[in-house]
Amino acid sequence: MPLYEHVFIARQDLSNAQAEGLIEHFSTVLADNGGKVVENEYWGVKTMAYKINKNRKGHYAFLKSDAPAAAVQEMERLMRLHDDVMRVLTIKVDKHAEGPSVQMQKRDDREDRGDRGGFGSGERRERPSFGDRPDRGADRGERPSFGAPRR
Repeated sequence: MPLYEHVFIARQDLSNAQAEGLIEHFSTVLADNGGKVVENEYWGVKTMAYKINKNRKGHYAFLKSDAPAAAVQEMERLMRLHDDVMRVLTIKVDKHAEGPSVQMQKRDDREDRGDRGGFGSGERRERPSFGDRPDRGADRGERPSFGAPRR
C-alpha cells in the first residue's frame, strides 16, 4: 500500500486531550477503511504565520500512514468537514523517515547545516564604490546618469 504523511492543525481553544483525541479518531477512520497509522506525533500548540478563522495558534498533529488512496480520501473528507480542524496537508512519500520528525527533535540533536557561505561564514567582502568604476564616468568628472538625460 502507498505511504502517506499527514499534518493537520486543530483550533487553539481545544484541550491537549481533545487534540490527541482527534488523532485517535482519524486513525480509526483510516483503520476502518483498510489502512493503518504507522506512527503519530502531537506537536503541541504553535503560533501560525497568519490568522486562520480568527485563530493565531493551533494544535499541530502529524500522522504517518500506510493506507489505500480511498481511505486517505475519506479521512481528508472527514477532516475538512470537522469543525475543529482548520487545515490539512497530505503528501505521498516513498518511505517513512526513521525516528522522530524534525519538529520533535531537540535543537541540539539536529545535524549541523554546514557552511552556508555569504554572511553566515564570517567573511566580509567589500563592495566597490561608484568612484572606483571607470564605466560610470566618475573619473572623467561626469555625473552618472539615472534614466533619461536632463535638458
